[in-house]
Amino acid sequence: MIKKILVANRGEIACRVFKTARKMGIDTVAVYSDADRGALHVQMAAEAVHIGPPASAESYLLADRIIQVCRDTGAQAVHPGYGFLSENAGFARALEEQGIIFVGPGIRAIEAMGDKITSKKLADEAGVNTIPGFAGVIEDSNHAVKVAAGVGYPVMLKASAGGGGKGMRVAWNDDECRDGFKRASSEAMSSFGDDRVFIEKFIEEPRHIEIQIIADEHGNIVYLGERECSIQRRHQKVIEEAPSPFVDANMRTAMGEQAVALAKAVQYKSAGTVEFIVDADKNFYFLEMNTRLQVEHPITEFVTGLDLVELMIRVANGEQLPITQGDINLTGSAIECRVYAEDPFRNFLPSTGRLFRYLPPEESDHVRVDTGVIEGGEVSMYYDPMIAKLVTHGATRDQAIQRMRDALDRYYIRGVAHNISFLAALMAHPRFTEGRLSTNLIADEYPDGFHASDIPHEDPALIIAVAASINRRYRDRAAKITGQMPGHERTVRDSWTVIIDGQYHPVSVTTADGGHDVEYNGEVFAVRSEWQFGRPLFEGTFNGAELCVQVERRDMSYKLFHRGSEVEVTVLTPRVGELYRHMPIKKPPDMSKFLLSPMPGLLTSLAVKPEQEVKAGEELAVVEAMKMENTLRAERDGTVLTIHAWPGDTLAVDQPIVEFA
Repeated sequence: MIKKILVANRGEIACRVFKTARKMGIDTVAVYSDADRGALHVQMAAEAVHIGPPASAESYLLADRIIQVCRDTGAQAVHPGYGFLSENAGFARALEEQGIIFVGPGIRAIEAMGDKITSKKLADEAGVNTIPGFAGVIEDSNHAVKVAAGVGYPVMLKASAGGGGKGMRVAWNDDECRDGFKRASSEAMSSFGDDRVFIEKFIEEPRHIEIQIIADEHGNIVYLGERECSIQRRHQKVIEEAPSPFVDANMRTAMGEQAVALAKAVQYKSAGTVEFIVDADKNFYFLEMNTRLQVEHPITEFVTGLDLVELMIRVANGEQLPITQGDINLTGSAIECRVYAEDPFRNFLPSTGRLFRYLPPEESDHVRVDTGVIEGGEVSMYYDPMIAKLVTHGATRDQAIQRMRDALDRYYIRGVAHNISFLAALMAHPRFTEGRLSTNLIADEYPDGFHASDIPHEDPALIIAVAASINRRYRDRAAKITGQMPGHERTVRDSWTVIIDGQYHPVSVTTADGGHDVEYNGEVFAVRSEWQFGRPLFEGTFNGAELCVQVERRDMSYKLFHRGSEVEVTVLTPRVGELYRHMPIKKPPDMSKFLLSPMPGLLTSLAVKPEQEVKAGEELAVVEAMKMENTLRAERDGTVLTIHAWPGDTLAVDQPIVEFA
């Protein structure tokens, strides 16, 4: 067995591989950049070696440097994780030349499947269903328009070497096709060093369903069921589940057999994923093959009971698969939510900074947290903003959903913006709970972006009662202060006013065994908890049902978070509540005359100059963040007064770029 393994990656996937390696008794080596010096994956490994500055191109993408670390540490094998060098055939070849085991597929498979044009031709030859389109390389924007006209709008422009939503654009007409080609090829060159783009028919209302396979070098290949990955935003997966609520046994077999046929065509070994796009009539078409471990592999592990990383290591070590197709049984349902450092209320802009509080939900036999961060750690602008993958399992899909909703309530993150409110809203959305999914779901249901009003609390009485109970605890403690004058001790009243969004809710709070009874709107609600002051999670029961509410005290107010809803609550005496109605509200400054950077990033281009007149919709600037180009356009007609930032500048969120007269 391999005795020492290096993980050529960072974050949660490096930590994930280290867990299995440790379980197998294999020594581990981490590599890290300046930005990751104190990262969790560095702490988890037996050895850690510095490889360069924060930028990936100067650290995690340096194949020669990583190979040198293997030599220096005696690492016999490299697991690439996903991203970075995981699908780089040159890296795999260089390792092979040095006698170092690559924990992944053969070079031929990486090269063939890494190029979307070549992979589509091979899929055709292997009898795999493929999407109609033009498999050649698009020469320029005029050629793109000509090809699109032949295929028929709408079309999808894709980077041949692409992945992760980068270098992809949908075009519905000639103008969008020209602009899409420009953006797709630019992003492709920036992200992959390869600007080739091809075109295929865009399937409307599609589902994204993928088949996990595992193969050894002895010719044994099995498929491990499917994963539904249709909940996407900007071609990036947000929620995945296994099995798919759409796939029946016959469809699963057909998709699995085609995935195996494609794997055999390239003599595949290791873990891999064949992705399909599926229409409403259950017709499925080959999309691409990922020759690596997928981000969403934990849901397959939950429903199959297999450790995919362990199988990858054993296959790389030359062993035969210990399973056959007949051994694969799917048990229950699993769901994965990707927890990102991004602000869903600001068009999902990436968020960076320090995690000054980080409390993930407790793991169990049905809750799993794959993370690469710790409290006090930094979410850097240099890498993917993923904080963790939260995974739940249940005997049924409904149970897995309920467990996910409970786990999201218990995920406490402070210091950076995060998308837990959005994930919670999706978990409760009728289209999701009913399994009516497509890759357009988020765009359809949130066409104007995601707003706090999209997540009204399903039970306002719960928030009101919990806030009243917490307030009563604080008031009772304050009443016990020492040194009070005899006969004039402070007493705590039962009547209070709970104020939420300008609405006044009179309540009565009485102490009961283990908590409080809160009378509100003619009903009595039993709030029971062993919560102690300062704890961020208020855990207990509400009318006998378990609950968890995140709590922050802010002077006279409380900030409560439950089921994705974040509520500012003020609890006052009835008299003070009446006076509070007359308090003036400070208005925020007017920034309407400024173009502000919506995210931290690099200003790559500026399309205007002082005194220039601009029209609504006109391009003003392009900001690059997380390898994605974000075009900023004028919201209305106007005249440029002052330029506050120039191309090459690193921008902070809300930093002024252009000021208008």
